[in-house]
Amino acid sequence: MPFTEKLLTARPLLEVGGRRLKRYHVTADPAGIAPEVEAAAYALLPDLLPEPDGTPGAGFVVLHRGGDDGAYLNAYTWAWDNALHFAGAAAGQPALGCPDDDPTRFVRIERSLIGCVWELPPLLHERDAWVRHVLAADPPDLDAYLLDTLPDGTTGDRP
Repeated sequence: MPFTEKLLTARPLLEVGGRRLKRYHVTADPAGIAPEVEAAAYALLPDLLPEPDGTPGAGFVVLHRGGDDGAYLNAYTWAWDNALHFAGAAAGQPALGCPDDDPTRFVRIERSLIGCVWELPPLLHERDAWVRHVLAADPPDLDAYLLDTLPDGTTGDRP
């Protein structure tokens, strides 16, 4: 089967553990990610966030529904002012330590994977938005950062 880009949509902000997180969903299904998969993923999200370190409480998550039974949650939070902390979880993917193929049974991934080709597009945008609105702005504007998301579209063919 040839490679095909997937749909990427920005979802409303989520506040978890004192952090405001941008949300991106990735799926091949135009109907989006099933509500039960989304709810199960975000229920585990607090366990993926690091302790605060004084950096403004912000970051972003990528929830990806794979073409098989897999679902993946990548949590990226800003740390040390200019670095990203990463933690991930998966469901329905026994190769990553999931107990079965149920896309709602998320478990934390302990392997050093940061995302697949469909999950990576937000990284460059979020890096540039953090620099533009927080690091290079005087004064820093966290609200502007949180409003600056990738437009809905596909995971590829982005400027």
